[in-house]
Amino acid sequence: MELGMSARVVDGHTVLEVCGEVDVYTAPRLRERLIELFDLGSRHAVVDLNRVEFLDSTGLGVLVGALRRLRGVNGTFGLVCSHERLLKVFRITALDRVFLLYDTVEAATAVPGADAELPA
Repeated sequence: MELGMSARVVDGHTVLEVCGEVDVYTAPRLRERLIELFDLGSRHAVVDLNRVEFLDSTGLGVLVGALRRLRGVNGTFGLVCSHERLLKVFRITALDRVFLLYDTVEAATAVPGADAELPA
């Protein structure tokens, strides 16, 4: 399955909606897009995983890398994930204790952010 991504700004946060499968083949595209957004100034990011069908360890590694990168610049990084199949992955790996997990984009963007517009 393909990996689709679209970005928008919601309440000062760059929201990256991801759909499809995030695996060893597609995770590099996700990493590149996140790095691009960060390099263009995004410091408060939310990745919406609600349309992700599959997430493997490579995809988890990309998300951990993004979290570390934003923490290094005093940014924020949250994940929107309401599907049990993905939440189970976060619980099994204990990453539910590392990431801020939200049910909706609205909940995730209620945390104060400072990005005023989507980087080009």
